[in-house]
Amino acid sequence: MDDPIERALTADVAAAAVATVDAGVVEAGRQADLLVGTGPLPGTEAWTAEEGTDLPARRQVAWQLACFRIQLTAGVDAVETVMSLRRFGVTWATIGRAAGMTRQSAHERWGRPVADILDRYGEGMPDSVPDDDPAAG
Repeated sequence: MDDPIERALTADVAAAAVATVDAGVVEAGRQADLLVGTGPLPGTEAWTAEEGTDLPARRQVAWQLACFRIQLTAGVDAVETVMSLRRFGVTWATIGRAAGMTRQSAHERWGRPVADILDRYGEGMPDSVPDDDPAAG
């Protein structure tokens, strides 16, 4: 007879953990939609009115910041969201503010992993990434 407690204690849970994190990230995005809004639908009058403004880009950054805050509060590793925020030009000061810490602390926590992703070959960061390393100044 198969002992359910032994099965629970010895089963490989790696795939289940990944699925759980994935579900949490998807839900964070859904919740960010509710908090920030999704913006107007393409082709509508409101969408046309936003063309040529910075509002769609600001809404995207706001959505990512909301996802980031939700992920942190839920205990999800948010390094990929920080990487995306940096690619969108978000400063360490804003990331720190979203995380409830200083820009220096945010840089210390995520700076190296983000640099490893964005500058994997040591050729420099993309132009969109702010040059605001707190350690350099």
